[in-house]
Amino acid sequence: MRVYLPATTTVLRTLVDEGRLPAPQTVFAVTPQLREYYAVSDADADTEELEYAALLAAARASLRLLDLDPMAVRRRAVLAADVPDTAVTPMDDPHVDPGAARLEQEVTLADIASAHLDDADAEADVRAAVNVVLEADLGSEDAQFVVDQAEGHELGWYATQEIGPALELL
Repeated sequence: MRVYLPATTTVLRTLVDEGRLPAPQTVFAVTPQLREYYAVSDADADTEELEYAALLAAARASLRLLDLDPMAVRRRAVLAADVPDTAVTPMDDPHVDPGAARLEQEVTLADIASAHLDDADAEADVRAAVNVVLEADLGSEDAQFVVDQAEGHELGWYATQEIGPALELL
């Protein structure tokens, strides 16, 4: 199963240096709940569109992680990983994103399919969004506007072997 792990540059550095990330992890994936959600709002959504929705949910979660990690560069980061289906448990909770799940095994560098990271142009918008993401989660329209500005930036795609060199450039 392809899962999307929200991250920060600190998490990426740990992955490169140690070759693994410990379990458990909150991830986003094409869960039954996500399929059900899109069956109502966009019945024609295919697997690729659902995976993109999971990636975007992980990018939003990356903003929340950045709020907790003042040392991380202010860029959203997401890791796409391929893990056994049996290691992933969807969160069946109406109060969380429909693609949210728990990954009960460590993630190794070999599990990573790609990394997704904001470029330098996004830093100011991401910094502003980090400061208000929790307010946006609670329904503030002004805060949501700020978060939308950050989410308007497309994440860059990096092959696994490019993660370390990309971090060196930050």
